[in-house]
Amino acid sequence: MRAPRADATRNRDQLLAVATRVFGSADAEPSMRAIAREAGVGIATLYRHFPTRESLVDAVYRDQVARLTTGARELLGQLPPAAAMRRWMDLFGDWIATKNGMLDTLLAMIESGEIAHAQTRAELLAAITTILDASRAAGDLRSDITAEDIAASLIGIFTVAPRPEHEAKASRLLNLLMDGLRPTAATLSARGL
Repeated sequence: MRAPRADATRNRDQLLAVATRVFGSADAEPSMRAIAREAGVGIATLYRHFPTRESLVDAVYRDQVARLTTGARELLGQLPPAAAMRRWMDLFGDWIATKNGMLDTLLAMIESGEIAHAQTRAELLAAITTILDASRAAGDLRSDITAEDIAASLIGIFTVAPRPEHEAKASRLLNLLMDGLRPTAATLSARGL
């Protein structure tokens, strides 16, 4: 099998980026034609890369999960662990927002087994754990917090303050969550710090 041409790869990447942005800002699922128009390509080009709505939703979903999982390691390479955790929370919010514009298709795909929800959950919990482990080693975050605690908190925050319309409220709630994740004087003295 031949590698795709450079222009075909660029078109696919552009379509993926535009679809992610359009799904993230839509209240309802946008049409494939609207996505193609926003990307500046013809509908035939969109269908050549993504023959069905499901194939586009799957590609966007998997791309976003990959960004979250690799993003955890990348952020740790650039920022102190607690700052990496806070920035990762923003990435998680972007992922949640993207799902809004493809929710019906995504739910149908999860229901049919086309997307393995349990695998995604495990990957995201592993990403959170990576940052938590580094944060604990640095003493930035409490040692009694689990990845499940953070995931549940994030889902709660983005349920009551969905992005992008409640960006400021979500940011404030995320900052409050981070304050709660930091060790208190009592936990520091118990650890002999």
